[in-house]
Amino acid sequence: MPVGNLEFIKSASGTSVSSLSVTDCFSADYDVYYVSISKADFTGNAYTQLRFLDSGGTVISASEYDYATLDMYANASFAELRGTSQTSLPNFAVAQTGSADFGGISMYIYNPFDSSSYTFVTIQSSSFSSYGRGSKYIGVHKSAEQLSGIQMNRSDALTMDNMTVNVYGVK
Repeated sequence: MPVGNLEFIKSASGTSVSSLSVTDCFSADYDVYYVSISKADFTGNAYTQLRFLDSGGTVISASEYDYATLDMYANASFAELRGTSQTSLPNFAVAQTGSADFGGISMYIYNPFDSSSYTFVTIQSSSFSSYGRGSKYIGVHKSAEQLSGIQMNRSDALTMDNMTVNVYGVK
């Protein structure tokens, strides 16, 4: 994990939304960003997905994402998921219905504003239910381009309630 001072950049929140974007949060001032989601309620059991916004603010939904994740269950064997040429970074956070099940998401994004580099992410998340689980995640956006922000949504078009996303630059 990167070590350094965090400088607050931007926050976004939403209630009963199918997607939530944090726009214009990347700049030449930072190479590494920390994203924290410590509060969210969900309408159903589903994974959270991530897409980047290009320099014009358009959601990138082309097959430019690869990922690998380890879901760690308290009551069962761990599960590995991976994919190449995806249209998003899927399955990066496990969350159940309701706020009591959400443990939080901690994400680092590397080089999103560097037009000569791929953008990488590392993510850790947790959720609580009758058994609890966590996940560790790595992903890459395989197009060397300047990015301006992020968009999150839920699989199966479920909504997110009372969700707050905070973006920090790492100095």
